[in-house]
Amino acid sequence: MIEVFGNYINEFPENSEYLVVGFSPTSIPLKRRWRNNGLSADFIADYLQTFFVTEDQAISQKQIQVKKNAVKYIANELLENAMKFSDEAVHYSTRIAFHLHSDSLIFHVTNSINPENAKKLKAFIEKIEREDPHDLYFLQMEANANEGSQGHSGLGFLSMICDYEAKLGWRFEVLELHNQNMTTVTTMVYLSL
Repeated sequence: MIEVFGNYINEFPENSEYLVVGFSPTSIPLKRRWRNNGLSADFIADYLQTFFVTEDQAISQKQIQVKKNAVKYIANELLENAMKFSDEAVHYSTRIAFHLHSDSLIFHVTNSINPENAKKLKAFIEKIEREDPHDLYFLQMEANANEGSQGHSGLGFLSMICDYEAKLGWRFEVLELHNQNMTTVTTMVYLSL
């Protein structure tokens, strides 16, 4: 069974530049790798920086740094969420990929997710589709300041939408792995460059 929410793109042009990085749960548990997400995000941002300038396009160092910081923030948030909410009961690799186009960058992160967290995420997605994300962003910031985050605040997603004008989409899929059902979620972020 497949469920799609938001602005999810299923197919990408074959001529786009892309990179896929995978994290296996078998050597070190994914939740312990959480501290290394910043290094992975830095790598992705540094790698992409080389594509921000072409011979016929002069971009200032400030513009390059703004783009690089956006890429780093989004990659780090996506990896943190994927690692934090991966279902430890199944041994499924977490993958982050991006497709670079002349005017946009599309991230997608795929990870396993347990049914309880999938239900919470779907409820949050429905909420941001129903309500103004900017209002939700400020309400959630106030709630976190007053009560603290319970790990499911959604501030990272809301920040991507509000601060970076990103478009987000999700794809939930139930798969069979080793004779048991498991759920994967792919979070997709479309960022204009």
